[in-house]
Amino acid sequence: MASGVSIEVLDLRHFAAPLLRTVLEAEGEVWRQRLHWDYRASAKLLMQYLDSHMLPGYVALESGQVTGYVFCVYEETKAVIGDVFAMPEGDGASHAGSGAAHEVEETLLRHLFETLLNSPQLCRIESQLLLHPSGTHAGSFRNAGFEVFRRLFMVRQLESAIPDPRVELPAELELRPWRDDDLSAAGRLIAEAYKGHSDSEINDQYCSVQGSMRFLHNIARYSGCGVFAPQVSHVVLDRRTRELIALVLGSRVSPQSGHITQLCVHPTYRRRGLARMLLSIAADCFVKLGAGEISLTVTAANTDAIELYRTDGYEIAHTFDAAVWQRA
Repeated sequence: MASGVSIEVLDLRHFAAPLLRTVLEAEGEVWRQRLHWDYRASAKLLMQYLDSHMLPGYVALESGQVTGYVFCVYEETKAVIGDVFAMPEGDGASHAGSGAAHEVEETLLRHLFETLLNSPQLCRIESQLLLHPSGTHAGSFRNAGFEVFRRLFMVRQLESAIPDPRVELPAELELRPWRDDDLSAAGRLIAEAYKGHSDSEINDQYCSVQGSMRFLHNIARYSGCGVFAPQVSHVVLDRRTRELIALVLGSRVSPQSGHITQLCVHPTYRRRGLARMLLSIAADCFVKLGAGEISLTVTAANTDAIELYRTDGYEIAHTFDAAVWQRA
């Protein structure tokens, strides 16, 4: 794909999944190289949506071939930009964010912005483009009126054995593995834990119990954040009220890599070592599952969490951007 070649931008809903297979395979290779993430499950789910011809978005067409795509999903009065990707030139890991691929992605985003910003029913638009390095598309988002937040992808290399992670909890607290019926209590915990938090500005699901439950359902049922690992996931609860006061959730994103999809502690119970304990338990469980590394994401403004992760052995491996647009 040579720089400067004209492309045609068409409605994504007119294209069946097989026409995007080559692009999705190329994207999967970038996910593997950059984040050690197996993208095949996500691509399979995306192809199912494509075959329904109901996924909003656009494709870039060059000489009759699909060379890029962008899509979003609607959640009542909110839209979430799920992904944008164009076929890279040469080595996808080193060429992403520059050249013709970047131009195609920018063009696709502009078309999607125009559609979304002129949709009167929309009050909010969110996006977290995990694959793209921070700054790749930040200018386009800001020009369209979005606020951009820098986020970190941090990775910890796992040893063959983790020191005993369990600590002596106060008598009123209980540690146990995650259960399916924890969903409602976990939704209440997340909504409480993220009150006034910078992450609730990025993802408004954290602002309500109902939204938090939808977030948890997506983690446990779908493959966007890997395959949910109940063996890794644990909760701490108050024995008297049976309410959850802390939790850690994990997923497998590839045979060798685990990912922390959620870690939170109720404000009343912070500064007691619960987050560090849950991180260590998750790491121990991932080792037993055969993983060699574990990753997580955190907003750059969340300095306390970043310090905790650094002291636990996590290092910044990648940065990316979250973006939010809110109707005035």
